[in-house]
Amino acid sequence: MLNEEIIDAMVRQAMDITRNAYLHHEEELAVGACVLASDGTMYTGCNVQNRMPQLCASAEQVAMYKALSDGKREFDGIVIIADTQEPYIPSGMSLQMLAEFEVPDVVMANLNGMVDQKPLDELLPYYHKMKENKRFSFDD
Repeated sequence: MLNEEIIDAMVRQAMDITRNAYLHHEEELAVGACVLASDGTMYTGCNVQNRMPQLCASAEQVAMYKALSDGKREFDGIVIIADTQEPYIPSGMSLQMLAEFEVPDVVMANLNGMVDQKPLDELLPYYHKMKENKRFSFDD
C-alpha cells in the first residue's frame, strides 16, 4: 500500500497535469494521473480527446506510456484525479492496462480532496485469471 505522504505528492502532480488535458469540447472532463514506478520515479499524464473516440487516450494510459517508454516495467501504484463529485473511477480498459503491468494500488481522487485507495484486484477481481488465459498468446 502507498503511504499518505507519497499519495499526497502523487495527487498534487496528477492535479497539476489536468490543466494540460486536451479536450475536444468544453464540457469534457479534464483528468490527470500520476504513476509511481518501483524505483520511485513519478510519471504524469492527462487525457487527450479527439473527434474520433479511437484516437483518444486516458490520463492513466498517457502516464503509463511515458513510464513504459522510459523503460519502466514495475510499478507501485497510480493516482487518477478529476473534477468529479466522487473520486474518479478508471475505465475497464484502463484497469486492464494496469493489470498488464500488475500496478497493485489504484488511488482515485477528485479536486475536492476526496481520495479512495483500492487494490487493483478489488477493482478488477479476475485479472490474475485473465493473465492465465492463453487464447491470445503470441508464442504459438
